Amino acid sequence: MKTDNIIVDKSFQFGLRIVKLFIHLRKTKVERELCIQLLKSGTSIGANIEESVGGSSRKDFVYKLEIAYKEAREARYWLRLLKESGLLENKLAESFIIDCEEIIKILTAILNSSKT
Repeated sequence: MKTDNIIVDKSFQFGLRIVKLFIHLRKTKVERELCIQLLKSGTSIGANIEESVGGSSRKDFVYKLEIAYKEAREARYWLRLLKESGLLENKLAESFIIDCEEIIKILTAILNSSKT
């Protein structure tokens, strides 16, 4: 699924990777609640970005992107926690964290320009 909107594409691909990571973590018997927290926050990013694109107003657009930004920060937290606890391999965790931080930076830039 490719569009001309980089944040829509990146957040969708990130969400897809999170779903696959969730399946992997469940197979390795990682605590269910930790996996679900990551799944919810990691997939919510793209869902809120998608909703923002169809927003009914500029205020609605910004509101949905702010939620996506918060969810991205939460996803980064869970990824860091899984990495530091040894439940997720360092190399794999870093790959996800880098992608998540890129999404956070893009969202920050969009929000800053949308609010001015």
